[in-house]
Amino acid sequence: MSENERVVRASSADVFAVLGDGWSYAGWVVGAARVRSVDQGFPAPGTSLHHSVGVWPFMVNDVTTVEEFEPDHRLVIKVRVWPAGAGRVEFVTTTRPDGCLLVMREESMEGPVHILPHAAVDPVLHWRNTETLRRLAYLAESRAGLHRTQSTSTR
Repeated sequence: MSENERVVRASSADVFAVLGDGWSYAGWVVGAARVRSVDQGFPAPGTSLHHSVGVWPFMVNDVTTVEEFEPDHRLVIKVRVWPAGAGRVEFVTTTRPDGCLLVMREESMEGPVHILPHAAVDPVLHWRNTETLRRLAYLAESRAGLHRTQSTSTR
């Protein structure tokens, strides 16, 4: 199992606002190219978001399904990317004075990737998930108003 953590300078509610917006998935998940549809009621357990992974013309359409959801605290999803396999991803936040600690755990469950040794898979997942958490944190911090673009005009 790969585990990553990041301090986010935003509240757990801001983090879960991003996690709960299925349409934002391709904006923060490394490898996701687009979201095709999101079930009504997402992220309630049993709901799914339908996404594509890869780069055109080599895209795979697949689905991510919510297994468990505790608002503003915990989300567990089953991610599929066939033919590579499927995995389980858990996001948990803990409130801190400067925002929250976000922990992401991912493990393979099915398919060819599942039979590979953890020592081979975990470093790749850890590297990818470091960037995923960076993108997710940026979106949550933007919601909290911490990232403002400034434009300067010169004449």
